[in-house]
Amino acid sequence: MSAPAPSPLAIVDAEPLPRQEEVLTDAALAFVAELHRRFTPRRDELLARRAERRAEIARTSTLDFLPETAAIRADDSWQVAPAPAALNDRRVEITGPTDRKMTINALNSGARVWLADFEDASAPTWENVVLGQLNLIAAYTRSIDFTDPGSGKSYALRPNEELATVVMRPRGWHLDERHLVDADGRAVPGALVDFGLYFFHNAQRLLDLGKGPYFYLPKTESHLEARLWNDVFVFAQEYVGIPQGTVRATVLIETITAAYEMEEILYELRDHAAGLNAGRWDYLFSIVKNFRDGGARFVLPDRNAVTMTAPFMRAYTELLVRTCHKRGAHAIGGMAAFIPSRRDAEVNKVAFEKVRADKDREANDGFDGSWVAHPDLVPIALESFDRVLGDKPHQKDRLREDVHVEAADLIAVDSLEAKPTYAGLVNAVQVGIRYIEAWLRGLGAVAIFNLMEDAATAEISRSQIWQWINAGVEFENGDRATPELARKVAAEELDAIRKEIGEEAFAAGHWQEAHDLLLRVSLDEDYADFLTLPAYEQLRG
Repeated sequence: MSAPAPSPLAIVDAEPLPRQEEVLTDAALAFVAELHRRFTPRRDELLARRAERRAEIARTSTLDFLPETAAIRADDSWQVAPAPAALNDRRVEITGPTDRKMTINALNSGARVWLADFEDASAPTWENVVLGQLNLIAAYTRSIDFTDPGSGKSYALRPNEELATVVMRPRGWHLDERHLVDADGRAVPGALVDFGLYFFHNAQRLLDLGKGPYFYLPKTESHLEARLWNDVFVFAQEYVGIPQGTVRATVLIETITAAYEMEEILYELRDHAAGLNAGRWDYLFSIVKNFRDGGARFVLPDRNAVTMTAPFMRAYTELLVRTCHKRGAHAIGGMAAFIPSRRDAEVNKVAFEKVRADKDREANDGFDGSWVAHPDLVPIALESFDRVLGDKPHQKDRLREDVHVEAADLIAVDSLEAKPTYAGLVNAVQVGIRYIEAWLRGLGAVAIFNLMEDAATAEISRSQIWQWINAGVEFENGDRATPELARKVAAEELDAIRKEIGEEAFAAGHWQEAHDLLLRVSLDEDYADFLTLPAYEQLRG
């Protein structure tokens, strides 16, 4: 018996957008509707499983490699599918949202890969969701251009052979798309909307260009979630009639639970797997979220004091490299978030040296590539990886068999000597308010204090405030972390912003909303799983 026809999807509470009909075609929406019908029930089960696992961590304050999948880890015979030519050399990847200017600049940046982001670097307004898709279609058809209304400067694409390969990142499983609902009024998961529209319009077009539909998968918490994605890929390729294995997916290992299932995640996706990536801020956020009941030994110091050389972070990154290379996958390093200053050469010099040291460490540890947030950082990262790779596209032959990581090593947060500081609390409040305000205006990638920040930064900031208060941390100045202190610091920051930008700009923004939301998710006894869930309720458009 044939499957029932997919329920028609309705667009709700959304103003019509220019050229939206090129993205929201009947055929594309029918595909998204079928993805929703087939896979949303399993998505729901996996979200419930997340809650059960989190409750187990709260009870035991520990994690371990899964006994039920030991045979997969012990079997040395399996490998992921070979990398396609367009994804074989990934030594530098640039990240950013899919607005028109960023689309052109990222493709032209000289990076090998552009992570075209519908997730943490993009606030999910309907305009960003739909027009971001339109911009990618326009890029592949070379019909995109941009003229800056302020400067009058024009932007256009370089020749195809000079452009970065696109790896698109859909939203995580936890977020729904409120503007697209089925016949029962049920919202479609944002992940299926982003993936479905992009895949439907571009899969064949990308193959014709010698590339393919490549994806970054965010916020994955288990190999069962990777299995769901694999089933989505198998169905999607059959639906549009392209060969199985055309899709390639790189999974962000940015949750603590996924760190214990790296091999299993690659195994589930093995016909479609391209690699794993080490995502720093979300990873720390996940540790705080999962071990928030674990007492003093899980209290993190200021986020900037948790470098990638911290023992538990080093265990995570070295295990990732070893796992990837054992299975023939790419290991991609973390973000260099610095934004160069046009006015302060000394700031740039110091920051560039930090970026260079970070990328040198990654290349020397065996990573095959790394991320940057700004085109000016592409040459620095390239230099670090060129020095190690030379003419080779990657270094998967470095198996890192010297690496031995025990389960306890990944959560040895108390191996750090650094402690939370009052300045760290102030910075968390400052960054949290400034980022959330921009997000509520529809901006997901925001330059704050010379760093490109995305939603992961706000997540770790509010999580640290919550953790320090609930742990009763005493700072070096004698102040104790309390709700009252957080409110005082937040009020001072709001006042400082008002003086900095002026009353008119302050009134035109979302500053009070951002202040209130930060305090809500930082002080509520019931810890919100994701800041973006209550924030999405307040997002206009």
